[in-house]
Amino acid sequence: SYTAVLRYLYTLQRRGMKFGLRNIRYLLQSVGNPEEQFPSIHIAGTNGKGSTAAFLASIAMEAGYRTALYTSPHLVRFTERIRIDGREISEKRLVAYVRALRPAIEKVHATFFEATTCIAFHYFADQGVDVAVIEAGLGGRLDSTNVVTPMVSVITNIGLEHTEILGKTIASISREKGGIIKRAVPCV
Repeated sequence: SYTAVLRYLYTLQRRGMKFGLRNIRYLLQSVGNPEEQFPSIHIAGTNGKGSTAAFLASIAMEAGYRTALYTSPHLVRFTERIRIDGREISEKRLVAYVRALRPAIEKVHATFFEATTCIAFHYFADQGVDVAVIEAGLGGRLDSTNVVTPMVSVITNIGLEHTEILGKTIASISREKGGIIKRAVPCV
């Protein structure tokens, strides 16, 4: 059931945060590398990521593109994190994706965010989106979302945040956020 699936996903939070891309790459490979099947826009930063993601998704939808949006955290419902054309993933689909992915999640002891990111990317690929707007969770360089090779990377304002993880200076935090920049990919 949806309630049982949510309970399972939330238990993954006990695994904490793991910075690195090994687990997410394994999960994505186990479902055919869906992150390679749609163009994306990748957003990192301290402030304004969510608003920027929402604005860009709205612009793409208004232009007639089938547009995915992946954000975190959610405000009210878990399904808010994973949307296509403004519509949240259905509870039924979420249940199906979690059930299918659970053996891989358990094999690598994936975290909540790693599992959620894989579910979102798998759903977006299955639905044949024209573009996906992807908000990084924490940092950028080692964030689970940093497996995409976007059409464009966006970095919003950067400030002191999560200094115990990202570093104690604006320069060190900027290096982590700048980790989403890819060779030959425009960055705004």
